[in-house]
Amino acid sequence: MTSMRLTDLPIGAHAHVARVSGNPSHTSDTTLDRLGELGFIPGEPLQLLRRGPGGREPLAVVIGETMFALRWLEAHCVEVNPA
Repeated sequence: MTSMRLTDLPIGAHAHVARVSGNPSHTSDTTLDRLGELGFIPGEPLQLLRRGPGGREPLAVVIGETMFALRWLEAHCVEVNPA
């Protein structure tokens, strides 16, 4: 199965986290650690509920039983496998 970025997932789609990674020049280790602490770990199911104005940010994502609002930069760090 081909993975994609959470930012490319269609609204309403379900997926599983493949991995969390970032571009070192744009993403801090703190951001990646925070995503892991929130539950964005490999294998976890998630759903992209909606996007903010203009279809961009924030992205409303449910992972487990919790909804999070992620900035585009954070969401772009999450690779997913569509369900």
